[in-house]
Amino acid sequence: MFTQLNPTIPLHVLGKGDGYAIGMIDYGQEHNLIWVTAIDETGEIWCAPNHKVRLGKNWTMGRRENPLVAQDKLAERDADASPAAVAVPETAHGNC
Repeated sequence: MFTQLNPTIPLHVLGKGDGYAIGMIDYGQEHNLIWVTAIDETGEIWCAPNHKVRLGKNWTMGRRENPLVAQDKLAERDADASPAAVAVPETAHGNC
């Protein structure tokens, strides 16, 4: 069953980043829920299994940031800061 979420739900997909769940797919009791999520940074739409999805912190509700989300964001920042993450333009090879 597909359920369109209105309003959307802000969340974090481990390994992909922050985004908004726009829908949810439920294949039944023997399967994980699948969260159809638009990722903020890339604009990609991912179908994330339930075990990869976490709600964000919410001061009003007294919910702190999930430790897995904090760890994922730190790993992403570290990867962005590493020299290997910097794109190097390719040079032209051969005859033009």
